[in-house]
Amino acid sequence: MHDGDSSDNKRRSTWPQRAWTLAGTAAILSSAVTCVRRLAATGSSTTELLAAAAAAFAGYSLADLSTGVYHWFIDNYGGTATPVIGAQVASFMDHHRHPSAITRLEPCNLLHVLAAAVAVALPAAGAALSARGATAASHAFACAFAACAMLSVQFHAWAHAESPARLPAGVGALQAAGALVSRANTPGTTARAPHNSNYCSVSGMWNPVLDRYMAFHKLEKVIYLATGVRPRSWGQVVVVEGSEHARTSTPPAGRHGRHR
Repeated sequence: MHDGDSSDNKRRSTWPQRAWTLAGTAAILSSAVTCVRRLAATGSSTTELLAAAAAAFAGYSLADLSTGVYHWFIDNYGGTATPVIGAQVASFMDHHRHPSAITRLEPCNLLHVLAAAVAVALPAAGAALSARGATAASHAFACAFAACAMLSVQFHAWAHAESPARLPAGVGALQAAGALVSRANTPGTTARAPHNSNYCSVSGMWNPVLDRYMAFHKLEKVIYLATGVRPRSWGQVVVVEGSEHARTSTPPAGRHGRHR
């Protein structure tokens, strides 16, 4: 097989990946329908509508923060042979070496891991909420959080697009408005290592706060003092079959790099 053919095959999604993406999408749509039904049952009062909108925004905001925490952890800890997250570590490391390659992957190739989690967790959460007679706002929060978390990888891929002309209709406008993460608010799309900031990948709204107060850096120091494990963002850390070999000797005083 030619190298070009092999590369094309890696970019294409598989049927299991498509199935998981479809299952995750179906779970989100089902949750949205449940939310709409709850609103309809209350007569769609202004109070209920505002509560649902506020809850959806809270889910959207929390999804941005959660993707940042997850992105930071995978970027800095574990190795390619680490149980559960090993494949994700390898994928993130490959992304750092070839950042623009993500733009050439089919959507299902990007979304299937998070879609699988949504397909399992969201229906269970929805059933629990319904059993307790939860309001439409509760379902709106769960639906928005799940949808934004699942699509965050695609949002990140769009942030690496070389020009707005390559983006789907409307995406460029959402990026310009700050509703979705973009090249403009993700300086790391062009920067070199260390990759130690701008981790949040839904809208990036939490990045300025987390970076200004060096939240992840402080957490890394706590982990280092407790376990002696250095994060990869501190410098020369090489991942080899699940282990880390660090060449840095002391935690750096500050963070000056940008994440991609």
